[in-house]
Amino acid sequence: MLEVRNFSIAFSTSTGLKPAVRGIDFAIKPGEILGLVGESGSGKTITSLGVMGLLPPNAVVTGGEVLVDGVDMLKLSPAELRKLRGRQVSMIFQDPMASLDPIFTCGDQIVEAILLHETIGKTAARKKALELLEKVRIPDPERTMRSYPHELSGGQCQRVMIAMAVSCKPRIIIADEPTTALDVTVQKQVLDLLRGLNQEVGAAILLITHDLGVIYEVADRVVVMYAGKKMEEATTQELFANPQSDYAKALIDSMPALGTKHARLPVIQRDDAGNVRSVRPEARARSAEAGPVPDDADGVPLLELKDLCKSYWVKPTPLSAPVEMRAVDNVNIAIAPRTTLGLVGESGCGKTTLSRAVMRLSTPGSGQILFNGKDIAKLSESAMQPFRREIAMVFQNPYGSLNPRQAVADLVAAPMVIVGEGTSAERSKRVAYLLDAVGLPKAAASRYPHEFSGGQRQRIAVARALALKPSLVICDEAVSALDVSVQAQVLNLLKDLQVEFDLTYLFISHDLSVVEHVSDTVAVMQKGRIVEYGPADDIFAAPKDAYTRMLLDAVPIIGVDRAARRAQ
Repeated sequence: MLEVRNFSIAFSTSTGLKPAVRGIDFAIKPGEILGLVGESGSGKTITSLGVMGLLPPNAVVTGGEVLVDGVDMLKLSPAELRKLRGRQVSMIFQDPMASLDPIFTCGDQIVEAILLHETIGKTAARKKALELLEKVRIPDPERTMRSYPHELSGGQCQRVMIAMAVSCKPRIIIADEPTTALDVTVQKQVLDLLRGLNQEVGAAILLITHDLGVIYEVADRVVVMYAGKKMEEATTQELFANPQSDYAKALIDSMPALGTKHARLPVIQRDDAGNVRSVRPEARARSAEAGPVPDDADGVPLLELKDLCKSYWVKPTPLSAPVEMRAVDNVNIAIAPRTTLGLVGESGCGKTTLSRAVMRLSTPGSGQILFNGKDIAKLSESAMQPFRREIAMVFQNPYGSLNPRQAVADLVAAPMVIVGEGTSAERSKRVAYLLDAVGLPKAAASRYPHEFSGGQRQRIAVARALALKPSLVICDEAVSALDVSVQAQVLNLLKDLQVEFDLTYLFISHDLSVVEHVSDTVAVMQKGRIVEYGPADDIFAAPKDAYTRMLLDAVPIIGVDRAARRAQ
């Protein structure tokens, strides 16, 4: 159905053309799912945009062909391409919140796609849109038709995008990171949905992702990209059983696997010639500046939540009376100093609301938040100031949480400036120390966030979080959008920093393999309640709650027969 031959793309720069995709070849047969994997910057997304004819203005195709049923899309006019998109070739974009129009309802956007390509009336189009939402298993499709994108969760927005993409039964579907940042159960549902559509309409699917577990679960064949080139192509089973390229081997090694916990994750190392290999770095020794490890003989938890509750009042419909929604419901957990508590659960279960209550960005309705034995749940803003130095947060999206107009030195120093800590010289010395601690060069201090990769930006966010020497760091999905190799680097870094700075982590994530790797204890959250809580090894080895077992069963596991998992 789709054949890409010797396809090359370059970006126009002030110094000439800079190659981004270099002579890549692949083909997809009817009913086949082809996985396209590689790190950020490898050329995956720009390849898919080139296939769709949606390249940015500064990108140019420098060679090759993109054949759909023998027709070269590169030779079609813009008008011809618009007729082809949606009906013949459709795309599911990575960020549904950015791809859906915020000023139109979800129903109107699906109807628009249908009316554009089919000769039917608005009433019939709305009926078809409703049927599509039912097919993608959206809860309450009628309400979703009337809802705007910001009123839905990320998983629901992604289903709306999928409904729109398949509305005209395209023969080729390009899915660009369709499950990034989705929790495991929603991810499984989205993948099952794509697989079902693939079987139902015989569509060929190009699945672009950095999640190797997803590729193993659903793809028939895999193309591995690195630095704009195709490094390897094989069936899924062949690639994971016996990868031929060093890069593919290193990529697979970097992935934390459920049931195989290691002190350090392997990372990808590159030499000056561009060759790659997988290495497992040694743990960093505790620095002399950190001093001796504090004594915790008293056994007092650093953070303890007792019967914590937080409610919101919402209207189920525009005309109904407000009802109470208990986002955090009688939560009881404790975190010992210098340990990591992993908090897992589906989107909407209350994880982020709980973290905001701990940070006192919102005031809990009832219960206690004991920090070093002191209840901070009801403290006034002025009384909270000493405790704000002790608690820091690393957010999910570093590009969104870093001010693009500030240099890195100013970003990292900002917390110290706000509280008036130290002189300018002392702050500069602290910034240099922190940048070195997170593995960034001195030159990074004068650069801006857009000049760094995603993993480097997350390192900057970690450095800023450590500026005031906190005791507790809350990591809210801090590695969910990172490539497996970059994710491994950041997870190793967090472990090193925990030892060096005597940190305690509340680690929030939807990736259970990552949570298993970093956590000492685990709390499983469902609908605002903690349904299972205990040592990480015990919970992952023998979960007692049915909800925990469901979460674990939804995790793609490399090496486990896919047909057997589906049958289960």
